[in-house]
Parts: sequence; structure tokens; C-alpha cells
Amino acid sequence: MTKEIVNIIEPNTDNKWSRIYEWIMLVAIAIGIFPLMFRTHYTLFWFFDIISCVCFVVDYLLRWVTVRARSEKKQWTAFVVYPFTPMAIIDLLSILPTVSLLSPAFKAARLSRLLKILRVVKVIRYFESLEIILSVIRKQKKVLYAVLSMAMFYTFVTAMIMFNAEEEINPETGDYLFENFFDAFYWAICTLTTVGYGDLYPISTTGRVISIISSLVGIAIIALPSGVITAGYLDEIRDRKSQKLNEDSQKQ
Repeated sequence: MTKEIVNIIEPNTDNKWSRIYEWIMLVAIAIGIFPLMFRTHYTLFWFFDIISCVCFVVDYLLRWVTVRARSEKKQWTAFVVYPFTPMAIIDLLSILPTVSLLSPAFKAARLSRLLKILRVVKVIRYFESLEIILSVIRKQKKVLYAVLSMAMFYTFVTAMIMFNAEEEINPETGDYLFENFFDAFYWAICTLTTVGYGDLYPISTTGRVISIISSLVGIAIIALPSGVITAGYLDEIRDRKSQKLNEDSQKQ
């Protein structure tokens, strides 16, 4: 019985019931976050919240009951560990906002809305592409951590240089362009990522030269993790295809 439940709750394109369960959960997630697009709380949203919460509770319990069958080690300790795993915590937090509908004592509207946003994360289970990207990030975490460390160090150094080099007065405000180091760090992040909101920008020639260099280097740094994830994504797809072919050949 446990194996049949696992085959249903785990995404499987070859299993009709698994696809139905997947669509039910996707609809539950959709109607669960739909009210967040409105400021006014309509009565229909109350029913949406209850329906989605029931689906989330059932899903949470089914995954908890079958965690031993889905675990590689097959040990009873999996039942104890499961509630503390990242996705189980997200599942639980996505259920809690509905408590505010059932008990006035838990009505913290802003916190409730913020927790509901976590329901979007549940989509990862039902979209293979997102799941593959997370798998790639886990496998390439050392490389990505090195790139992130380099980017943060470069941002800090650039912000420090700009904060001390740009001493011109902003003609619009009559104050320094960068009133504090946080402003310089914010500018460095925007420049590194090539976002460029335009709310802070250098006025002096020295500041503009620093900005040009920072932008050019930023393009190269941002391209590094993109290349790592893309290469890892393609490798992961090839590995999954070969694994599926091996499983099909064994069944035959």
C-alpha cells in the first residue's frame, strides 16, 4: 500500500494517478496564492484557503507516512527527521496561515500573507525543470559558493573605492551622492548585476571611470554561475535519461 501511495505522490509522467495528483496540488497551490493578488478579502477567498489547506495537510501527512519508503536508508529515524527537512518546514508554514481563518487569536494579517507566499515554493515538486536546477545547485554548490564569494568581495571593494572617490555634491539634494557606505554598496550591487536603476549614479569623472570598470567586470562575474548552471543542467538531463533507459531495460 505504501509503495502505491509513493507512486502517486511522487511526480511520474508514466502514472495516470500521479499526474492527476500533481494537477490537484498545482490547482491547490494556485488558488492558495491567488488571494495575494488582491487587497480586498472576498468570501470566495475563504473557501479557496480552506480547500488548498486541506490538500496541503493531506499531502503533508502522506509524505510523512511514506518517508521511510522514499528514503534511501529505509530507517525508522526518517519519521523523526522528516518534519525538520527544508521542504517539510515549508509545507508546514504554508499550512499555518489558514489557522488565522479558524482562530481570531492567530490573526497576524501581514505575517499570514508572507507565509502564504511560501506556497509558491511547493511548485518545485511538480515542475521537473525547477527540481533539476535545484539538484544542479546542490551538486555545484562549491563552485557557486566560490563565485558568490568573489562577487561579494568585488562588490565590497568597488563600493569602498566609490564611496571614497565620489565626493561630489548632488545638485538635486545638496548632499553627498553617497551619504553612507550602504548607499555605495547598493550602487555597487546594481552595477555588478547590470540592473542600473538610475537612482544613484556617479557625477565626477573618477566615479564614472570606476563605474565603467565595475560594469565590465560585473558582466563577466554574473556570466560565471550562468555557465555553471547551464552545463550542470544539461549533464543532469543526460544522467536522468540514461537512468530511465536503464530502468526500462531492467523491467523488460
